[in-house]
Formats: sequence, structure tokens, C-alpha cells
Amino acid sequence: MKNVLLFLIQIFLLWAIYQFSSFIVGNLDFPIPASVLGMILLYILLSSGIIQIRYIEKSASFLIRHLALFFVPFAVGLMNYAGLIKTTGMQLLLMIAGSTIIGLLITAGLTQSLSRREKERTHHEQSHSHSH
Repeated sequence: MKNVLLFLIQIFLLWAIYQFSSFIVGNLDFPIPASVLGMILLYILLSSGIIQIRYIEKSASFLIRHLALFFVPFAVGLMNYAGLIKTTGMQLLLMIAGSTIIGLLITAGLTQSLSRREKERTHHEQSHSHSH
């Protein structure tokens, strides 16, 4: 029961960051999507230490493991736009491929950066515990 509650709290934290991002985008005419702003805010919160990775790790891992399920409604929705896809399909494909590559590069960089910080923090804590 405790694990379920912790998981739900982690999901709520991620949801709250997204909702805050949606509020900013909706009320300040911010030029980027709320989901992208949410990722940027999450990165800032993690890299500054305001939020530690352990606060979101289990829920984020769960969401990433089941990421493919989130694309099913999108794929079904595309069927409504078959005519548009026929006329602008190549342009759409290039935009999707480009944005996917950019997203993957940003995600890889963020993952490496956070992993490196976590290893440094762990090493720093271990070296201090051995010196006492």
C-alpha cells in the first residue's frame, strides 16, 4: 500500500509540473507547447536539486515503459485526416522525423547529464562517509 501511495504522489508531482506549464503557456502566450516547457521545468528542478530523482524515478520509469500505449489514440485520430496526409505527407514526415531526432537528442543529453550528476553525488557521499 505504501508503494502505491508513493507512486501516486510521484505521478501527481509530474502532473503538477505539467499543469503549471499549461497554465504558463495558456496565460502568457508562451511560444512552446506545455509538454516541452514541462520537460524544461523538470530538468531545471532536477538539476538544481529542488526535486531529487528519487521523487519521480518510479513513476517516470513506469510511464516510459508504457509510452507506446500513449500513441494509440494519436494513431487512431490520424485516420480522420487521411486526405491531409495524402497532400502534405512528406512535409509532415520530415517535420515529425526532425522533431523526433531533436527530442531524442535532448532526452539523451538530459539522461546523461542527470546520470553523471547522480554518480558524482553518490561518489561524493561515499568518499565523505569513508573519511569520517
